[in-house]
Amino acid sequence: MYYPLKEIFAIGIGPSSSHTVGPMKAAKRFVDNLVAEGKIEDVEALRADLYGSLALTGVGHGTLRAVVLGLMGLTAEDVDPNQPYYNSVEKDKILHLASQKAIEFDVDKDLVLNKEIFLPEHANGMKFTAFDAKKKKILEETYFSIGGGTVLRQDEMQNRFRQTVYKVPHSFDSCAELQQICRKYNLTISEVVLQNEVCLHKEKDVLAYLDKIHEIMEEAINRGMKMHGTLPGDLEVKRRAPEIYEKLKVKFLENQQDGLEVIDWLNLWAFATAEENASGGKIVTAPTMGSAGILPAVLRYFARFASHVSPFSVKDGVLKFLTTAAAICSLYRSNASISGAEVGCQGEIGVACSMSAAGLAAAMGGTNEQIEQAAEIAMEHNLGLTCDPVNGLVQIPCIERNAMGAVKAVNSARLAMRGNGKHIVSLDNVIKTMYATGKDMSSRYKETALGGLAVNITSC
Repeated sequence: MYYPLKEIFAIGIGPSSSHTVGPMKAAKRFVDNLVAEGKIEDVEALRADLYGSLALTGVGHGTLRAVVLGLMGLTAEDVDPNQPYYNSVEKDKILHLASQKAIEFDVDKDLVLNKEIFLPEHANGMKFTAFDAKKKKILEETYFSIGGGTVLRQDEMQNRFRQTVYKVPHSFDSCAELQQICRKYNLTISEVVLQNEVCLHKEKDVLAYLDKIHEIMEEAINRGMKMHGTLPGDLEVKRRAPEIYEKLKVKFLENQQDGLEVIDWLNLWAFATAEENASGGKIVTAPTMGSAGILPAVLRYFARFASHVSPFSVKDGVLKFLTTAAAICSLYRSNASISGAEVGCQGEIGVACSMSAAGLAAAMGGTNEQIEQAAEIAMEHNLGLTCDPVNGLVQIPCIERNAMGAVKAVNSARLAMRGNGKHIVSLDNVIKTMYATGKDMSSRYKETALGGLAVNITSC
């Protein structure tokens, strides 16, 4: 199944695509259905039930705030970060449903955290129920946030992997199929994606969107390098990116660089983006919010440190990077998962690392086979990575994992580029293995904050 660029690289607010962006979309879709069915004026009460991972880590991941924003009919791009939407609803106990109908809404009572219940379809479940004045149900819908900000209603989950939604010339369900298409039509992976996209949107709009998401990624890095202070939440984690940046500037001006200085820059750029995400800033899913620091860091590495030995200009290299990374993400979404709540952090940091390695190999002029190998190497060494956020916040160990993932992505691409693309383990095999590993993983290690560092940090 082919996933278009706008589903791979979505614009949203942090700190989590599964727990913030997805629930916000689901809540908005619910109220949009109320409006479409002409039932909005009949609503006098509303209840939102969160299940499983959403309930367990929803407070730290901003899920409650996201649901309220969605019920107000807002999208991520509508939100003014300076407006206290959630705080106002919490204080006044009045919710302007779809920005049309004011109803009484008590966050403490009407947003229910069902921490002991995991719905069978997915760990990130939520149910919305609207009632009339006689407490009769007007509409009830159950949704699942399956990763990367994508949401599906309960009746859509059965076709999650099989449904072909987009009519494109080159649909593919595996990397083997993708490689076959490339050989048959003499295309690069990037060109396959671009040919698909121009069948969905005008070419100028496709290129404009790629420029837009690259710009937002760059802005997030630049903001993160300058913003001081502590991140939201009880952990009181200090922002590290500004301090790292100042030290690197001094070393550069005093000519004190060493042979591994580039790693410090990768760490900086990944930290900057991840810290912006943790603070609720505007971020691009790549493929999720929790792993959104990896791809921008590797992309800036290409522009600043590697483009001079690439056969492409920086602009063309960025285009090839993003489109190739999107194709790799499509494979994971078609055959596995990018949700930490479903397969652990291997589905977020691991996939971001794999996408970035493939994108970098493409930008450096790698063959389709070298690109596949770069993606495979990156995921192979993220297999089994758990998702165990301390206090349910996308901070520890998430921020450092972004930095580690960026470094690993660069190394994976470099290893692949030193070979001829021939490798024993295929990308399809490693994706299959990742999904099976995630299914075997205990739920304690899948974005529930019930295992790993989340419970052992006090003894470390």
